[in-house]
Amino acid sequence: MAKDGAGGGPDWNGLLKWSLAHGSDGTNPPRALSEEDRKWFMEAMQANTVDVVGRMKEIAQVMKTPDDVLQSHGVTPENIEDMLDELQEHVESIDMANDLHSIGGLDPLLGYLKNSNAGIRAKAAEVVSTVVQNNPKSQQLVMESNGLEPLLTNFRSDPSTTARTKALGAISSLIRNNQSGLAAFRLGNGHAALKDALGSDDARLQRKALHLTQYLLNNKADRNVATEIGLPNQLIHLASSDDSGVREAALGGLLELARDKTPAARNALPDQDKLKDVLKSRIEGISAMDADDLQAAREERQLVDSLWKECYGEPSSLREKGLVVLPGEDAPQQPPPDVAGKMFEPPLRAWAAPRPAPAEDSDSGSGKKDPPLLLGP
Repeated sequence: MAKDGAGGGPDWNGLLKWSLAHGSDGTNPPRALSEEDRKWFMEAMQANTVDVVGRMKEIAQVMKTPDDVLQSHGVTPENIEDMLDELQEHVESIDMANDLHSIGGLDPLLGYLKNSNAGIRAKAAEVVSTVVQNNPKSQQLVMESNGLEPLLTNFRSDPSTTARTKALGAISSLIRNNQSGLAAFRLGNGHAALKDALGSDDARLQRKALHLTQYLLNNKADRNVATEIGLPNQLIHLASSDDSGVREAALGGLLELARDKTPAARNALPDQDKLKDVLKSRIEGISAMDADDLQAAREERQLVDSLWKECYGEPSSLREKGLVVLPGEDAPQQPPPDVAGKMFEPPLRAWAAPRPAPAEDSDSGSGKKDPPLLLGP
């Protein structure tokens, strides 16, 4: 029979002793297992095995349960956020992400985007982002379930900046390499929402908005819309931000615009004098940095130099000072680093790898919480 350890889990020490006693070292034939031993061994192993699909079905059932019923059973918003944390771990596997719809979990998850609790709205958007990231099938399923609409609503007007930021992250994952998603984003006036986010005082929201803006600038139609609504001037302004991530992302967007040499793009950077002043200021700031700050500003150094060369046809003074590539650094690749691209890499699909520590933008607690108790039948 299964034997529990002191902590209530499987008796791993007993299992090890059993394995050593019943195993073979290659010199003696293995012992035949009695039915009782076989049953104990299987129960010991299964005690630590999680039925992921079964667990996701349980979570889906909880998400379908009305809030007042959950509250009557003592389920708090924090319990729901913990449950969504667990669901996010499961859907990091692309197969599990695609199974979420078939087990009836996608629609209630999208319903949580309209929950009255800001923390639940934010966490639900984070799970949606994981579900659709680099996953065309789930992107299509979310679009068919009208999932973009509540995400855009939260991005535009959620009173919680965290919920706005998480909604934008989900939108970025949903529309990337997704033509129907891009079209719906345009129809939903997404560019205007981006412009509003770029004017926010929150650096996290600005960074995410800039990363999506730079991605969109690769497309001619979106580039034209961005120019029409004045995004280039915002990028110039944000290139002087006190936040290094904001500066790099803004410079990357400006570089995308500067590289477009088509006649229609001549007015993409209308305020050349202001841009030149901003770049001169950044060159002065970089030139005054100590060695550690220069190392941290490697991408910014390369972006400033490349942008100066694109706009004015000559290397910046950073190159003359030897500050574009420092001794011991590899020469920059051409084109310079894609600041936005790394935001869309598929780290959440590497589900077998150890989970990273919470990032600066994360709103989760630093400690691992036990999964919440779910309602019984």
